[in-house]
Amino acid sequence: MFQFDAQQALGYLISQVSHIEATAYEVQYPDIQYPNLVPVDSSANPWAKSVTFFSTDKAGVADWFHHQALDIPKADVERSQFEHPIEMAAIGYGYTSEELGQAMMIPGLNLSADRATAAIRAYEEFMDGVALRGVPPSGNTKGWTGLINDPNVTAGNVANDGAGGGGNSTKWVDKTPTQIIRDVNALLTGIYTTSLTVEMADTLLLPVAQLDYIATMPRSDLTETTILEFLRQNNTYTAVTGRPLTIRAVRGLEVAGAGNTARMVAYRRDPQVVKLHLPMPHRFLAPWQRGPLLFDVPGIFRTGGVEIRRPKAFRYGDGI
Repeated sequence: MFQFDAQQALGYLISQVSHIEATAYEVQYPDIQYPNLVPVDSSANPWAKSVTFFSTDKAGVADWFHHQALDIPKADVERSQFEHPIEMAAIGYGYTSEELGQAMMIPGLNLSADRATAAIRAYEEFMDGVALRGVPPSGNTKGWTGLINDPNVTAGNVANDGAGGGGNSTKWVDKTPTQIIRDVNALLTGIYTTSLTVEMADTLLLPVAQLDYIATMPRSDLTETTILEFLRQNNTYTAVTGRPLTIRAVRGLEVAGAGNTARMVAYRRDPQVVKLHLPMPHRFLAPWQRGPLLFDVPGIFRTGGVEIRRPKAFRYGDGI
């Protein structure tokens, strides 16, 4: 007759955990968006309470100078210090004595990694939301914004000249291909000109429906080239740099704009401009016995959310 006690069950679970974790972390999640949209910074100490960074801005203009003059023009550097808090979150999985006992009855049987995989999936979805939309203030949770809703980023409606039902419209479905392309380039040019040509967006994020629309709509009746294909070749960033503009669809942009309208986001994907603080990526801790028949494998992670360091390298276009 097969018998076991809680200590045997815990020992069996511990022996299985490394196999389970290795299998679970190998799983890829193609619909998780944030790793491709925001540079992830895990350089801070995993247990740091905050991350401190400095932002600098140069000042000073050269001018003509007489050799007997005393008021020489001077350059200076303005240095501002910022502190970004780090918070902890958790997701793990567990087993009961019954489940472990049944697994132990069959020699050589490994526990499934399904539950660990589900925990990691939940972690990735959580981080996706933190990176894109931030964390609303609630209780002790600090209110954070994300990549698509930072109040320090310049936002405005696109041109209201589409042939909508009431005459005018900002929506792309009501606009000509030329007007749509103009909306995108106006957003890109706005970043370039207002920063005195210092900043230039290399990434454009669009709601899923809007990207689908321009990916299937011809540029004109005389060509099979779509608006998207034409835009990839004819945009401000590519014209100035000769490099391709990254264009991606992102969930959540459908209602991210003012008045819950569709929003597009243009920015430079660079850690000097924006980063996601993740000093402790998800990790599983040692299994422990929580009750007479319950065994847990805790999982924790620590993040500071998204930090947009140079808002002038961002711009939002609403109403598309």
